[in-house]
Parts: sequence; C-alpha cells; structure tokens
Amino acid sequence: MTHNIVSRGIRVFIVVWLGQLVSLIGSGLTSFALGLWVYQHTGSVTQFAFIGLFTVLPSVVLSPLAGALVDRWDRRWVMILSDAGAGLCTLIMAFLFLTNRIEVWQIYLAAGASAAFGTFQWPAYSAATTLLVPKKHLGRANGMVQFGQAAAEILAPALAGVLLLTARIQGILLIDFVTFVFAVTTLLFVRFPRPETTVAGQTRRGSLWREASYGWRFITARRGLLGLLVFFAVVKFLWGMVGALIAPMILGFTSADVLGIIISVAGGGMLVGSLVMSAWGGPKRRIDGVLRFELMSGLCFLLIGLRPSAWPVALGAFGAHLTIAVIYGSNQAIWQSKVPPNVQGRVFAMQQMIAKSTTPLAYLVAGPIADKLFEPLLAFDGPLAEGIGHIIGIGPGRGIGLLFIIMGILKAVASVGGYLYPRIRLVEDELPDVIADEPITE
Repeated sequence: MTHNIVSRGIRVFIVVWLGQLVSLIGSGLTSFALGLWVYQHTGSVTQFAFIGLFTVLPSVVLSPLAGALVDRWDRRWVMILSDAGAGLCTLIMAFLFLTNRIEVWQIYLAAGASAAFGTFQWPAYSAATTLLVPKKHLGRANGMVQFGQAAAEILAPALAGVLLLTARIQGILLIDFVTFVFAVTTLLFVRFPRPETTVAGQTRRGSLWREASYGWRFITARRGLLGLLVFFAVVKFLWGMVGALIAPMILGFTSADVLGIIISVAGGGMLVGSLVMSAWGGPKRRIDGVLRFELMSGLCFLLIGLRPSAWPVALGAFGAHLTIAVIYGSNQAIWQSKVPPNVQGRVFAMQQMIAKSTTPLAYLVAGPIADKLFEPLLAFDGPLAEGIGHIIGIGPGRGIGLLFIIMGILKAVASVGGYLYPRIRLVEDELPDVIADEPITE
C-alpha cells in the first residue's frame, strides 16, 4: 500500500514537472529574445539590466502575502492560476508587437506582472514536491527541477536565434503562450495530497498579515536556516550582477551569435549538473553540497572574467552553471526536510523574498557600476590599462571582466565564511527533520 502511494506521488510529480519543463523552455525563448531586443534598440547596459530588476522585484514585495495564501489554498490551483496569469501577460506582449505598439516600458511592466504570478507559483511547486516525493529522493527531485532550468538555457538561445529570423519576436511570444497552456493542462489532470495539520501550522492563525509574518518568525527562531538565508542573499546578489552584465561583457569582444552559443554552453553545464543531481541526489551531508560547490562556482567566476576570449568564458560559465543544480538541490532539500509541510508556503515564500532581496539591488547598480566605474578603468586609455590591463585585456567589456574576477573572490570568501560559522555548517545536525520518510497520503 505504501509503495503504491509513493509510486502515485512520484508519477504526479513527473507529470507536473513535465508541464513546467515545457513552460520554462517557452519562457526562456521570450527572455532571451526580449533582452536582445531591448539591448539592440537602446544600446544601454542599464536598460538591459532593468528587465532583470522588474523580473525579480515582485517576488521581493509579494512573497510574504503569496506564502500565506499558498498555505491557505489548494497548491495545485495556485500553480494553475499562476501559469495562466503569466501566459496572459505573454499574450498581451505578442499583441503589442504584432500591432507595432511596443515600448520598452511596456516590456518592463509585462515582465513585472509575469514575475508577480511566478511569486505564487514557486512556493506552491516546492511545497507540493515535499508532499509528492519521499524525503530520501528530495535531492533528486530538486535536481529534476533544475533540469528544466538547464533545458531552457540550452535550447532557448539557439531556438530563439532561429525563430527571430523566421517567426520573429511575436512568433516567439505566441509559442511561449502555448507552452503555458500545456503546463496548465497537465495540472488540470492531477491531484495533490493535502498536508497534515501540525502545531506549527496553527501558530499565528488569524488575519492574513499575521500568517504572512509567521514565515519570518519560523526562520529567525532557527539560526542555521537564518544563516543559510543570509548566505544565499549574498550569493544571489553576485548572480544578479552576472545576469545583468554577462551579455554586455561578451558582446564587448564578439557577436550576438557567439553570445547565444556561450549561453547555451552555460545551460549545458546546468544540464549536466541537474542530471548528476537527479541520479546522485547530492552528498550525504547536504550542507557540503552547498558550500563546496559555491566555492567551485567562485573559481569559475574568476575564469569568466580572466580573458576576452570565447572559450575561457564558455568554460567558466559551464562550470558555474554546473554547480547550480547541486547547490540548489542540496539547499532546498535541507529546507524541505526541516520545515513542516503545512507551513512551507509561508516559509518558502519568505525564503524566496529574503534570498532574492539583494537581486534587484544587483540589477539596479550593475549597469551604473559597469558603465561609470569599471569600464572606464580598462578603456584603451584607462588608468588600469597599463597595469592589470596587460593581464585581462583592455577595451569594451574588460571592466566588467575585472568585476567578475572580484565577484569570484567574494564568492569564495562567502563559502569559506559559511564553513567557519557553526550554525550553517551544523544546520543538519542541530535541526531535526520534521517530515516523514514517505509522502503524505491523500
């Protein structure tokens, strides 16, 4: 009987995962195409970075409210409505492009609205995974989730490049809309188990705002989880800088088609990492999977910034993205094991808000820091051209390369600091697991 329940839960997870995988690929097409369109039409790193800012900002603002509602509502319907809302945003953008009414500010607005729906989708998806997948397989399940991100990063740039020439950007947006329809359809044909009621779940019951605040209280009462959260806020800031600056840095020494290849190679790293994580499940001590692979990621950042050449940038991007699946899968498995299922919506939403709170700051400052400070340092007549410029090169994009080197060093320092802080290093030992070894029954 238990085996049948477990098998049914895993089958439901796979169906949901497949729908989200297809939707992620469609969204990847849109993200690449819109980013390229904005950069080519404005020539501004800052305006390019603003897309990332508007993509992340809603999750910072809305996460506490989203988490409380996810715990109140059926998580399957939260995912359905979230995917439907994001699909509608995509359809509106397609209409604006088809009628030649599109403006850059409209892209920012649509990206923000779509991200707002995603703010509800992620905690519902992650909490549902805890209910559907046995505890011992959570690392593998999270690796599969990262596989979807990897597939999007590999396929989207190459497909977008072809589709921009054939179907144009409005065609890409319509394809993305169809993938949202597919994701919603898969969710309509499955059912999620309901989480059991726990003492933690009854705490702070009452008004919506009281429930929304509970996620923060739960985390701050557990110093290990709070330490992990602060660690990931730092890491997210550095990755936010990468997201804002990697394309302008590469375009400083090569063409858009090479940029697409490098982004696909980076996605290949995430694909390999997610396949490894899906099969392996991560190290026995999951915190080792977080900190050791973050250290490796910092070294890869150094490689990305080292030379204005496609192959070291591609190799560094491949390695940095390979670590993501192990880091994310290990970290999320820790949280899924330590947080009661019926409060995971609130806690995971707060986790998302705090961890991502530094990303808008990264998108906001990345452009000005690159344009006003680092790029002039390594211009052909810049103050560092005769010094470090002999090592890492001079000209367009090399100031950003120097910034990548600094971020790699900071990432390595943060990883070592995580090991030196006992609450993070011992988080799995000091906090008890609160979920059963098998998924919750219906």
